[in-house]
Amino acid sequence: MPNFIIKTHHKDTLYTKPHLFILNKGMNSGKPQKEPFTNSFVVIFQNEEDCESIYFVAYSLWKTKFWHPFLVGSVIPFLRLPDFSKEFNPKASFMMQEHEEHQKNVAALKLLEQKEKQFHENINLINDLRRVILYRYSKK
Repeated sequence: MPNFIIKTHHKDTLYTKPHLFILNKGMNSGKPQKEPFTNSFVVIFQNEEDCESIYFVAYSLWKTKFWHPFLVGSVIPFLRLPDFSKEFNPKASFMMQEHEEHQKNVAALKLLEQKEKQFHENINLINDLRRVILYRYSKK
């Protein structure tokens, strides 16, 4: 199990070690990202492999809406740091227990992410071509 530190992210703070950010406000609370959010926690690691591995654990927890029962607040729901730390550590440990299966799942998620990126690039190219053809057609 990788060792990591969870803190509240403060604006303009630079981190030298590998890290990821977890959104802590709104209905997307728990969403991981490499770039900082305004309202987020930062998870700091000792090495890049642990960061990558935990990123996909956090991503799967966010996608399955694991954090929704822990949101508090009536207007803008948010996730508290103690609740996040208390639930994230054991859940991450449990999900990473079967190391071989975890590695296989991470590889599959990376492949899907890559395919999704290619798909969006292709959609953008198709839209650009459509725009060029329509522009040429309307110029006649």
